[in-house]
Amino acid sequence: MNNSEQIIDDKKYNKLIVALSVVIPVVVAVLFGVKIDATLPVFLPPIYATINAITALVLVLAFISVQNGKIKLHERLMKFAIVLSLLFLVMYVAYHMTSDSTKYGGEGVLKYMYYFVLITHILMSIIVIPFVLITYVRGITNSIERHKKIAKITFPLWLYVAITGVVVYIMIAPYYA
Repeated sequence: MNNSEQIIDDKKYNKLIVALSVVIPVVVAVLFGVKIDATLPVFLPPIYATINAITALVLVLAFISVQNGKIKLHERLMKFAIVLSLLFLVMYVAYHMTSDSTKYGGEGVLKYMYYFVLITHILMSIIVIPFVLITYVRGITNSIERHKKIAKITFPLWLYVAITGVVVYIMIAPYYA
């Protein structure tokens, strides 16, 4: 397949990428306003923080595997990272639909650090969605050079989101009721 055929192949996914990139954050925002009077059988924040940590590890392992020419392993790890991110999202929304938000109780410089990390984490978690989807499509359509170009942006963004998710949890954990 030549480069123009690969671009055409990629383009058939563009509407889905745009739709998901808009729908996912909108649905999450809407669901944040929905409160369900239910008690979950487990306390989810440490679980989804662990999922974020595992996602960060999987992303690093996927990077190392592709650098070492282990393409099939890279592909499996990236699919696993996507599944982990979806699992995180489901648990995160379920927690916030069934529990009140926890207020950060720190003061001074720590408070500013917490809000900086939290806000950048949230913004990057929205921004990274189309990058992940485009990178994935370019990989599965074998548009490897274009995949590599965008992966150089996607990888650090996604890794930042995964790591800061853990940092946010660690910083707010003392304030959970």
